[in-house]
Amino acid sequence: MADPNDLQRNYKEFLDLLPLTMSLAGLPHSNQGSYYTEDQIAARVFTVKHAYRAARTLMRECIRPDSAPPANR
Repeated sequence: MADPNDLQRNYKEFLDLLPLTMSLAGLPHSNQGSYYTEDQIAARVFTVKHAYRAARTLMRECIRPDSAPPANR
């Protein structure tokens, strides 16, 4: 079983990346009273999963110490 601290950290990371994830996914909102089909939902889930992976990769690349630009002297 996963450590509760790891689960909490992963959940917080997910929530922190959610705005970037949704922006990268670029999915439109549904119209009032209009519902998505099962296939449309599956396609949107696929898009959000891949957008989350891209957001997480981008975040990790940005905070890696070796990716930081050299300091101006």
